[in-house]
Amino acid sequence: MMTIKYDSNGLVPAIIQDATTKNVLMLGYMNAESYEKTLETKKVTFFSRSKQRLWTKGEESGNFLNLVDIKNDCDNDSLLIQVNPVGPTCHKGTDTCWAEENKSNYGFFSTLEDVITERVANKDTKKSYVASLFAKGINKVAQKVGEEAVETVIEAMDNNDELFLYESADLMFHYLMLLQAKGFTLKDIEKELIGRHK
Repeated sequence: MMTIKYDSNGLVPAIIQDATTKNVLMLGYMNAESYEKTLETKKVTFFSRSKQRLWTKGEESGNFLNLVDIKNDCDNDSLLIQVNPVGPTCHKGTDTCWAEENKSNYGFFSTLEDVITERVANKDTKKSYVASLFAKGINKVAQKVGEEAVETVIEAMDNNDELFLYESADLMFHYLMLLQAKGFTLKDIEKELIGRHK
């Protein structure tokens, strides 16, 4: 049984996080009864301070927060609740209460995907290597991935880690371009790998 330290009003803050994207969706408050109801129904239920009653997120909108996991912090006085959200989380219709899109983020790889998208859209073949390669067609993009893959393999068999990492970065960059040329993103690759995971 989890130990929870409720405040003087019998409440504990509950940070809601998407179990897949890891984005923070909202902050709510729970009392002992809403915590128990959440465990029982697997739908996140809060104590509404404005309505002074239990409130299951989605009870009116249908945008439920399906429970995945609950963790307590080191002082037992705040909860991290991982969920699979159904629809937008915020009552204003946005994915999060910070008006952010709830999409997967792969760190700098996501930044690169955005840069590639923007440069392809701008079609400035004189200033952009990405745009110029895309202008040559998917066969050229695929050929470049093949070349970079061979160079990476060659460097893997050598003892120069610096060159191996350099060629690996080239391969990854061009692979991201090929994914986009085919109409896919890292999210699609993640989905495929998750489907294979047993």
